[in-house]
Amino acid sequence: MAAVLTQSLIACHECDLLQRKTAVRPNGTVKCRRCGSVLYRNKRNSLDHTLALTVGAIIVLIVTNLFPILGLQAGGDRTSATLFGTAWALHEMHMTSVAVLVLVTTLLVPALQLGATLYMLVPLKLGRVPHGLSPIFRFKQSIRPWSIVEVYLLGIIVALAKSAHSATVVPGIALWSFGALVVLLAASAASFNTEDFWARVEACQTRVRRLGTTVAAADRKQHDRGAASLS
Repeated sequence: MAAVLTQSLIACHECDLLQRKTAVRPNGTVKCRRCGSVLYRNKRNSLDHTLALTVGAIIVLIVTNLFPILGLQAGGDRTSATLFGTAWALHEMHMTSVAVLVLVTTLLVPALQLGATLYMLVPLKLGRVPHGLSPIFRFKQSIRPWSIVEVYLLGIIVALAKSAHSATVVPGIALWSFGALVVLLAASAASFNTEDFWARVEACQTRVRRLGTTVAAADRKQHDRGAASLS
């Protein structure tokens, strides 16, 4: 009884007021009684939208790391650099800590975040609960603040503006895909509905329990028939 009561309560993310969950109409919103902040929303197919945006972000992330992010042309010479090449150049300039920070915040963390989201949502889409769901969910939430690709994109724009006086700047394919990555990451995070996610997990677990009960009952009935025929 206490577990049921606990599951029907929710704490406000802003003021910590403990409130009872209520049913929400489709596309409706529940707000805190005290501070008015949004507690949760009822979005239709929110996890499907998140999965589609995540797959798109993974494709864009691959494109961003395969193609040059920008090129510089001056005096007949033209040079280009990829995202990894930029970090390597920082390392060769004895700024290894900055290079590592660039790689972690613009490549490693987004890749881990998208991979964790894909790992959780694909099995749920297929009607199964992935192994180690709770640790993966906590890991995804903990690394989210380190995904700051928009800061790196802003730095690129500033560098382009300063370099325009001394050289011809040629934006690469990766620059546009990097901008698309920023949009897709933000849209994926905004579309992810925690309430819908755990409701889907609970529904999958309930389906598995019912299937296990049905199979066990069928085996028991078959065993009883076999025992009756032997007698």
